[in-house]
Amino acid sequence: MTFDRARQAVGLVGGPLCALGVYALPIPALSPGAHTLLAIVTLVCLWWITEPVPIPVTSLIGPMLAVIFGVAAVGDAFDAFSSPVIFLFLGGFILARAMTLHGLDRRFAYKILSLKWVGSSPTRIFLAVGIATMLCSGWISNTATAAMMLPISIGLLEAIQEMMAANGKNVDLHTYKYATGLMIMTAYAASIGGVLTPIGTPPNLIMVGLLDTMADIHVSFFQWMVWGFVAMSVYFAIAAAVLHFQYPADIKRIDGAEDVIRRKVEELGPWTFGQKATLVAFLGAVVLWTAPGVLSIVFGSDSQILSSYSVMLPESVVALLAAVSLFLIPTDFENREFVMNWKDAVAGVDWGTLLLFGGGLSLGTLMFSTGLSEWVGASIVAAFGGEPSEFVFVAVFCVLSLGLSELASNTAAVNMVGPLAITAATTAGFDPIPVAVGVALSASLGFMLPVSTPPNAIVYSTGYIPITKMIKSGFIIDVVGIFCVTIPLCLLLVKFVIG
Repeated sequence: MTFDRARQAVGLVGGPLCALGVYALPIPALSPGAHTLLAIVTLVCLWWITEPVPIPVTSLIGPMLAVIFGVAAVGDAFDAFSSPVIFLFLGGFILARAMTLHGLDRRFAYKILSLKWVGSSPTRIFLAVGIATMLCSGWISNTATAAMMLPISIGLLEAIQEMMAANGKNVDLHTYKYATGLMIMTAYAASIGGVLTPIGTPPNLIMVGLLDTMADIHVSFFQWMVWGFVAMSVYFAIAAAVLHFQYPADIKRIDGAEDVIRRKVEELGPWTFGQKATLVAFLGAVVLWTAPGVLSIVFGSDSQILSSYSVMLPESVVALLAAVSLFLIPTDFENREFVMNWKDAVAGVDWGTLLLFGGGLSLGTLMFSTGLSEWVGASIVAAFGGEPSEFVFVAVFCVLSLGLSELASNTAAVNMVGPLAITAATTAGFDPIPVAVGVALSASLGFMLPVSTPPNAIVYSTGYIPITKMIKSGFIIDVVGIFCVTIPLCLLLVKFVIG
């Protein structure tokens, strides 16, 4: 708390002073508008990091100041807040809220945990908890996923404690290695699963939006899922191996674990109409989101049917179609009750993330239109010595994204690093997709500190995880993940898929 207060105080005063310093600094290569925007971006980035005011509020300050100081007209500054990607996010939030509200996410998680191969083996339970958390997090908020899975994990640990007490051995879960490992797995899997889809975590969608507005490159839902699935699978394998090695189980069987899961399943009761309707809406959205990839494979990327489909059913419209359908399907028509109502929908929408995304996209667009991005890109390339290798180039931005995400919001980190990475790649003559994907994936690897991600904070609050253990495990997975997965994937797989 003391550190946070000091950080906020320094940012509150230092942010405006640094912005004024940048504004007073003579930079002949920049136009007056670009120079002013550079000062505004400096203030916004410093306040995103230090958080003297809430991050979403800072996101509104950028476009607001751009209008006040004549950098852009009000329509141009706030146009990004009506981006189709915003509505893809909005539809995804409502759909995820319906899944949580009707317990579809819990039913899915318990189904995985109740599979016969899981049984009472601590190792298989450890993997099953991670897999269930990871797959749920690919479609709903990682925070909500971690909060949902935490009671399940604690219930399993309490079963271990009861079993060992019955055998005359008292176990303190706060110092028990397996408990630490299971808690960390719950947090890490929630973050890892987010890389699967564009809507899995905000950094993914931010980079999709920035590529679209700054480089005129559209990354489809299907394309991202291909890259995301590979990254997610390997990240999870690394995390599972590291945590299993560091926090092994000292028993071969957890008596009572299957009873814990069975009771959880029984508490859900039979499938409700709301769950069935939500499942249909969700599966329908997934099919429509991935259809362009299938059509491209079957008919070719230049086919008329693919072109017509993309015009009629872009990802944002599909998300809204699935979300709106939930308000039209009645669960009790006589009492005018539907699968989703507005009060519940509003509670499930992270409006702060939408504002943060809009603000970041607005600044990225203005940087491009004023010429600031071209100057920044040229400066970064010059700092590399003029002709950087693509490996070094991607590695630097991935590490920068990871470092910022450990200390600040991963969404804010991508908003800061993303525009710089895309413009620098374009200036250097590189395809901007590899570095953009790398920045987004790296932002999801914030595993070292409780403040790095909400899932980390949630599981740390249980008291089962010493801070030193989280730092040690997180550092290993961060380093291995970024250099053995993120960078090679961006340089090889992305280029292969792009063709």
